[in-house]
Amino acid sequence: MGIRYFGLRSLIYPAPRLQESKEWWKKTLGKDPYFDDGGYVGFDLGGYELGLNSFSESLKGPLTYIGVEDVQAAVASLVADGATVLMAPMDVGGGIVLADVQSPTGEVFGVICNPHFKLSGL
Repeated sequence: MGIRYFGLRSLIYPAPRLQESKEWWKKTLGKDPYFDDGGYVGFDLGGYELGLNSFSESLKGPLTYIGVEDVQAAVASLVADGATVLMAPMDVGGGIVLADVQSPTGEVFGVICNPHFKLSGL
């Protein structure tokens, strides 16, 4: 059986000026972030995450994560299809596991298993 992809889950922006970025998004979205640990800020937009990341110097542009049931299996399948692993599967807390890959044609994206993901109204 193939990997089930559940759709887009998170969009992460590099934010070297994290505090300024957070304040701009708070004003623009009209809400506080649900997560803020000083290096990563997450806003819940109808169950989807808009994230601001100051940790990764290698993140040059937005990074989209696609939902899967099993990140390890998804990465293995993607590698079998020619993808390159950029960041091995990692538990980032709360049972959330993600990994970053690059397709053989150059697209960089991630896969994520987030047991807390629930769609809601905006």
